[in-house]
Amino acid sequence: MKKKVYVGMSADLIHPGHLNIINEARKLGEVIIGLLTDKAIASYKRIPYLTYEQRKIIVENIKGVKKVIPQLTLDYVPNLKMIKPDFVVHGDDWKSGIQKQTRKRVIETLTVWGGKLIEIEYTKGISSTQLNESLKEIGTTPEIRMKRLKRLLEVKPIVRLIEAHNGLTGLIAENIQVTINKMTKEFDGMWLSSLTDSTAKGKPDIEAVDVTARMQTLNDIIEVTTKPIIYDGDTGGRVEHFVFTVKTLERLGVSAVIIEDKAGLKKNSLFGTDVLQTQDSIENFSHKISSGKKSQITDDFMIIARIESLILNKGIEDALIRAKAYIEAGADGIMIHSKNKKPDEILEFCKRYKMFERKVPLAAVPSSYNTIYEKQLIEAGVNIVIYANQLLRSAYPAMLETAISILENERSYEADKRMMSINEILNLIPGGK
Repeated sequence: MKKKVYVGMSADLIHPGHLNIINEARKLGEVIIGLLTDKAIASYKRIPYLTYEQRKIIVENIKGVKKVIPQLTLDYVPNLKMIKPDFVVHGDDWKSGIQKQTRKRVIETLTVWGGKLIEIEYTKGISSTQLNESLKEIGTTPEIRMKRLKRLLEVKPIVRLIEAHNGLTGLIAENIQVTINKMTKEFDGMWLSSLTDSTAKGKPDIEAVDVTARMQTLNDIIEVTTKPIIYDGDTGGRVEHFVFTVKTLERLGVSAVIIEDKAGLKKNSLFGTDVLQTQDSIENFSHKISSGKKSQITDDFMIIARIESLILNKGIEDALIRAKAYIEAGADGIMIHSKNKKPDEILEFCKRYKMFERKVPLAAVPSSYNTIYEKQLIEAGVNIVIYANQLLRSAYPAMLETAISILENERSYEADKRMMSINEILNLIPGGK
């Protein structure tokens, strides 16, 4: 009887290193590939470019692979206990970093039945990071970008978005990463805010910037990024106009539009009841949602209903009634908004929303109640967190300070310490050299 050999891999970007490991494994016996699911991969880095099913088809057709099974977590132990392989084969690059503890648990588990870990020398000249960068340079298609949000919602505990209002902020959202406890964190996508788009153009946030002008901003961002985009659609405008907005956004590869249930001249929600704001009727807004859904071509585009009941002091009960009605009308998501400094009413809404028989993904925008942590939002049942205006709000004071310094000193030397160098600017944009 042939010995069983287990190889765990993500196999998103198949390269000679993967083939080398499989070739070495097949010398030892029948090769069983534990293919990490999208959720398992997303637990420690970006979601894979290819879905699990796409990756499974590829790996099944590699010479020497006997069987492919899902590995549901980064931890090998559940599959090892089920299969009891004679060997586990892995590259020797997991002796440090995030997989160090995983390796230790594999060794401990194999000793129970006398199995052995075989480590293959890492294939030099192959860099997954470089391959990923090359893919980013190639770009993406509208269809792939649009589908990505739903994929993220399926596999991540919370989808993290940050506002972008031009190509440069799009690049920040696309590329910025931090590593904490050997885990890589990044933004999953971008929020195209009407507030920051209007402000960047020197216009008030009252839908004074028309859809055509906002499409130009959207195109600037799309050209230099690959991550999913949620578009701030304000009130959505007239129903007859909204259906065309949906078609345009879908065609460009935007993943979702969020529209708020207000009527008349749009005023920013954070003004609350300090200015006159009128909430639309449930019937009218539900009609707008259903009309938008009927105008879609694909099933991938999402219409998310933003509820303003808490902003307008109408209470949680009103917000819950509206959430149920909007879901019934076809909304693919609900965004609950609040201008309170404390998250109490948001958390209470989430608690009661959890009891709904029929739910859709829930979005929150902690601009006012910004002391709340993402882990608290996850526990409350929030699926999307939007950092809606922080990049613009931080950029303006920095530029103002520099301008004042130049006026005060009659030269720019004193401001240099607060600025990027010209060389950094030239190297910031791909292809700038």
